[in-house]
Amino acid sequence: MKLRALLIALSSVFALPAAHAAAPNILFVLSDDHSYPFIHCYGREEMKTPNLDRFAAEGIMCRRMFTGAPQCVPSRATIMTGRSPVACRMTRFSSPLPRDEITFPEILKKDAGYFVGCCGRTYHLDGSGRGPEASAQVFDEHHMITFKDRFDYVDASGQDTLPTKVNEFFDQKPKDKPYFLWVGFSDPHHAWNSGKNPPDPAKLKVPGFLPDLPGVRSDLSAYEGEIEHCDGDFQRVLDLIKERAGLENTLIIFMGDNGMAFPSGKGSLHDPGLNVPLLAWWPGVIQPGGDSSALISGEDIAPTCLEAAGLPVPDRMSGVSFLPLLKGAKFEKERQHIFAERGPHGSATFNEGTTASGVDYSRCVRSSRYKLIYNVTPNLRYTPVDSGNDPSWKDITKAHEDKTLATEFETLWFTSPRPVYELYDLKEDPSELHNLYGQKGLEEATLELKTALQKKMILDFDYLPLPIAGDARPKGKANAQAKNNPNRAEQFKRLDTDHDGKLTPAEFSAKRAPADAAAWFKARDVDGSGTIDQAEYTAGTVPNPPNK
Repeated sequence: MKLRALLIALSSVFALPAAHAAAPNILFVLSDDHSYPFIHCYGREEMKTPNLDRFAAEGIMCRRMFTGAPQCVPSRATIMTGRSPVACRMTRFSSPLPRDEITFPEILKKDAGYFVGCCGRTYHLDGSGRGPEASAQVFDEHHMITFKDRFDYVDASGQDTLPTKVNEFFDQKPKDKPYFLWVGFSDPHHAWNSGKNPPDPAKLKVPGFLPDLPGVRSDLSAYEGEIEHCDGDFQRVLDLIKERAGLENTLIIFMGDNGMAFPSGKGSLHDPGLNVPLLAWWPGVIQPGGDSSALISGEDIAPTCLEAAGLPVPDRMSGVSFLPLLKGAKFEKERQHIFAERGPHGSATFNEGTTASGVDYSRCVRSSRYKLIYNVTPNLRYTPVDSGNDPSWKDITKAHEDKTLATEFETLWFTSPRPVYELYDLKEDPSELHNLYGQKGLEEATLELKTALQKKMILDFDYLPLPIAGDARPKGKANAQAKNNPNRAEQFKRLDTDHDGKLTPAEFSAKRAPADAAAWFKARDVDGSGTIDQAEYTAGTVPNPPNK
């Protein structure tokens, strides 16, 4: 019995620490408002980012990382919890992370003995400012500032203090423990003033989602200059950590928290607001020269880091570990869709003058080919987050007023109300300038995306109306009106006198009162194409029928 007890004790001693011995140190570096592809290695030839380029060449660069929201607070909540901002109740920008939402560094600390910390730019998850006094009282009374209890080391003093704070972290870290350190950069957050020798505005390439205007070029130059500054600070952090702790068996992840503060960027569910750089490096595990276009979500960082540490992923996390991708193994659970949400921004409240930069309720789902955006507050006029007074938006607004702005940008930013649904073919239209929602031939793709979004919203207990309505069961005459009327197909054929499959206003108006015909034509022309196809004509319901 004594021998058996000794063997059991020895097996316990060797089994548990063995798993911990292989656990890597984890350095997670987050740049701020950093859109893909704004690093030289991603194809921005005018940019000077030698340190990030070398880091990418020695590891893997991912091209399709999408944050859970186009804003810093909900995006960080997603990264830390492995859950969507909706699921972890962080859609209101100024919210603190609820105490019962557990971050993955807490799990590393509790279950794998990690020493965990964060430093640099604010981590944003203890509430974005406590004012006014009515809010501060609630924070105090209910102990809502929690991160000093969650982490071993917490700093939010800014990018400039990083060398001092990184040293402090390692001064406090026990020598026998692995570590997780979250380093936050302010670059390239607006305002853009840290670049010392930014690219020449005349020589840079204006991306397709922006018009080529002088103010746009000027702002892009300043923005890229900040990323170049970030590149230098990134290397200084690596050098310091190498000196203090070495980089052997260290998983390093570099990514942006959300997209750039430009029109269609930060605060927008278009790709420039969500698609961010993701670079990863882990000597002996990640093979150099990796380049992936797999869909990855901000929800996926937490489960990936937990699995890298040899820990199970909690069921409550909706993220998918992409550790197999990092290891060069078969990625059997590769995502088919990513999801994101938008809610209030900053300390905005609501009044008659509120625009979409302050408050906007919308959701999106994206596959590798298509994206669907669901706007629940389309009547709020579009304005960009953080950059409404910058040269880029001023030039865009002037071009709009002078009627010289290209039609696709007019439609995108100055249509009011905005469409409830936006559908983009990302293969043919990567800049998301041509809304295809309602067009013939895309019914299957639309239904696939709506169904995926419906599932996500239900599972996350989303509070917004679902995109697919419940089955209404009206009686009698109303029931007949709710279904597509087959007789209308025959009517369409009779009206389509030139047999081109579309009704012009003249064809549609035959034998109808002009005012009535004009009103119904506008209502039936769902895609705004200036003609009505058979699907639009035979539809049993019309989104905005004219008043009787």
